[in-house]
Amino acid sequence: MKAKWLPIAAAVTAALASQAAFAVDFHGYFRSGVGVSGDGDMVKYNVNKVGRLGNENDTYGEVQLGQEVFNKDGKTFYVDSMFAMSSNGSNDWEGTGTVCNFDAKQCSGDSDFALRQFNVQAKGLLGFAPEATLWAGKRYYQRHDIHISDFYYWNISGAGAGIEGIQAGPGKISFAWVRNDRSAADVFGQYSNIGTDPTTGDPIYRKNEDLNVNTLDLRYAGIPLWQDGSLEVGVDYAIVNETDAQKDLKNNNMKDGVMLTAELTQGIFGGFNKTVLQYGTEGYSKTMAYYGDGSWYGAEAKDGADGYRIINWGVIPMGNSWEMGHQLVYGVGNEMWDGNDKTETFSAVVRPMYKWDDFNKTIFEGGVFKDKTSYTNGAASDKDGGYKLTLAQAWSAGSSFWARPEIRVFASYLANTEDQEVFEGNTSKDTYQVGVQAEAWW
Repeated sequence: MKAKWLPIAAAVTAALASQAAFAVDFHGYFRSGVGVSGDGDMVKYNVNKVGRLGNENDTYGEVQLGQEVFNKDGKTFYVDSMFAMSSNGSNDWEGTGTVCNFDAKQCSGDSDFALRQFNVQAKGLLGFAPEATLWAGKRYYQRHDIHISDFYYWNISGAGAGIEGIQAGPGKISFAWVRNDRSAADVFGQYSNIGTDPTTGDPIYRKNEDLNVNTLDLRYAGIPLWQDGSLEVGVDYAIVNETDAQKDLKNNNMKDGVMLTAELTQGIFGGFNKTVLQYGTEGYSKTMAYYGDGSWYGAEAKDGADGYRIINWGVIPMGNSWEMGHQLVYGVGNEMWDGNDKTETFSAVVRPMYKWDDFNKTIFEGGVFKDKTSYTNGAASDKDGGYKLTLAQAWSAGSSFWARPEIRVFASYLANTEDQEVFEGNTSKDTYQVGVQAEAWW
C-alpha cells in the first residue's frame, strides 16, 4: 500500500517545486501597535481631517494574492484576490466570535474579516485595443487617496466590470460599471410602517432593503501638459435603481447624480503636487461635504442638492535631509436636506520629516479642521473644529517618505476648538496619547 503512494507523493513534490507553484504574486498592507491616551486606550479623531500619524488605534491588514493563469499568443488572464482584517488590537486571540451587550442591544466580535477583491483581468482580447485590460469582479479601481490622512477622494471600488487603459491620443481612456448600494437605514430608515394588525391594533413594520445604485465611470488619464505636468479628468454617473416598494418611499429624493473630477499633477524637485477640482450633484453633494470618495452615493439628499471640493496635496523633497507631505481640503455641500443651507469643511495637514540617516527619521505632523453647517430658517449654525500635534521617531527600510516597513514611537496631543467634550468619555475637550506603531506594505 505504501508503494502505491510513492508515485503520487513524488508528483505532488514535483508540482510544489515547479516554477508555477511559486509564481503567485503576494502583496499586502498592515498597521498595528500599542498605546494609551489620557483616559484608557487610544482614540481615533477625525483622521481624514487632522492626519493619521499617532492617531490610529486599530490593527488593520490586507493580504493580496494574484496569479497569471493563462498566457498564449499575446493573450493573458490574471486572477486577483484580497482579504482584509480589522480589530482593536486588545487581545491575543481576536476571532469572529460574537459578544453581545444586551443593555446597548449591540453585538460584535473581536475582529472583522472582509472580501475586498476577487476579479479576473484579461489583456490582448480586444482587437480594437489589444493594450487594454478587460476586467470583471470585485476590485479596487483606480483609487486616488492622500496617504497622510487616509483620505480617498476618488474611488468607486466594488463589484463591477470595465475596460481599462485604451490608448487614445496622448492619454488613456478607461470605462467601468460598479455597484455601490446605499444602506436602507441612510435612505429610508431601517423599517417602514406598512399598516396595522386588525386583530391587535399593533403597527406592522417591514424591513427596508438597501437601495441599489450603479455607478458608470469614464476617465481620460495621462494627458501631458508641459514639463512634468499631466492631467486626468473623469465623470461618474450614479444611477438609482429603486424597487417598486422603494418608489413609494421616494419622497422626491433618490435622484441620479453626476460627479466631475479634474486632477492636475506637477512634478517638483523629484516629488509631486496634485490639485484636484470636483463637482457633484444630488447625492454626490454629500461626497463633497463629508470627505466621501464616490464609493457611496448619498441618494437620500434633497432633490437639487449640489456641492464642490478643492484639494491640494503632495510630497515634496526639501534638500537632502528634509521631505514634507501636505494636504489642503475645502468642500461645500448645498441644500442637502430640508432646512440645510450649506455645509462647509476645511482641513490642513502637514507632515515634515528630518532624515538622520538612511534608516532613522524624526517626523512631525500637525492638522487642523473647521466645519460649519448653516440653516435656511435662521437657526444658529452648527460648528465643529479641532487639531492634532504629533511628534514621532521612526526607523524605516530606507530614507524615502514612502519607505516601509516602518516602526514609530510617537506622542500626540488632540483638542477640540469648539468647546465640545469629545474625549475621555465625553468629559474633556482635549487629550494626549503615546504609543508605538508598525506600518508596512509590500
